[in-house]
Amino acid sequence: MLTEKLPEQGRYIYTFACHETERDLCEMELRALFNAEPDASYYIESPKQIDPSRSPFISMRMDVIFAGSTLEEILELVPSIEIEGDSFKVLYIKGGAKHSYDEQRKLERQVGGCIRGTADMRKPDVMFGLLPVDAGWIFGVCHHAESVWLQHKDKPQNYSTGLSTVVARALVNIAVPDPYDVKVIDPCCGMGNVLIEALSMGINIVGRDINPLAIRGARINLRHFGYSDSDLVMIGDMNEIDQLYDAAILDMPYNLCSILSEEETITMLTSVSRFSRLAVIVSSELLEEYIISAGFRIKDQCIVKKGSFVRNVWLCESRM
Repeated sequence: MLTEKLPEQGRYIYTFACHETERDLCEMELRALFNAEPDASYYIESPKQIDPSRSPFISMRMDVIFAGSTLEEILELVPSIEIEGDSFKVLYIKGGAKHSYDEQRKLERQVGGCIRGTADMRKPDVMFGLLPVDAGWIFGVCHHAESVWLQHKDKPQNYSTGLSTVVARALVNIAVPDPYDVKVIDPCCGMGNVLIEALSMGINIVGRDINPLAIRGARINLRHFGYSDSDLVMIGDMNEIDQLYDAAILDMPYNLCSILSEEETITMLTSVSRFSRLAVIVSSELLEEYIISAGFRIKDQCIVKKGSFVRNVWLCESRM
């Protein structure tokens, strides 16, 4: 157990990784979570502490203990850390500076040799991180993310065109960067992909869909993952929703059997702006004009590609 007071409390480093087809979505999620623009270094610094397992793209959070302009400064500071008998490991984190494999291992040994405790390369009690940055070096405690969303990939019921677990989870984080005391709705919930990701993060969400078969599938999926389905989903037309919500996540119908007219599209979007302060809207069509006409202001947007299929994502704020 780490007992030393952290001089750099309130400073966190998040490393992230994504496929090139998801880079746009990853950056939009990071902007929503941290209100900061990620760069090409694949890490982001923030005063905000979140569970790294929330994001499908964040691989680790490092709680900063020390920062120094030179490695020697770090080597002078780390002996003050007390880990009370716990084993430890030092991990070199790839940042702006480039070091060879051998150099990385040497740096880990240098820093680890200054820490009072027992090193364990396989299952350490405490994982420390060493990150080279333009201004020097950062040292802290690492917390690796658990890929919770991977457990949700295999559902009893699925749409072939449904949102993937990665996309669904990222959309939830874009809509709800701070889950405290918020009410969320997925008004076209389909088989419940968004619901399951939100519920796994402790977010207060409900679902609605006009299609009875979709609701049946959503209930089966919710029960499969241990959630009660009685109050979470219901059959209904989203245009008739009369409760108010803090956020909505709307994946617009787009398969060949449910092509929407211009009037239907505007009606749906206007309904969302009426019952939700904030909305994430997803569509294979370009809807900017409709979104603005419906009473929204577009705050951010991105494109998600899967083969030749392209989804447009907009983060919108109601002007009503």
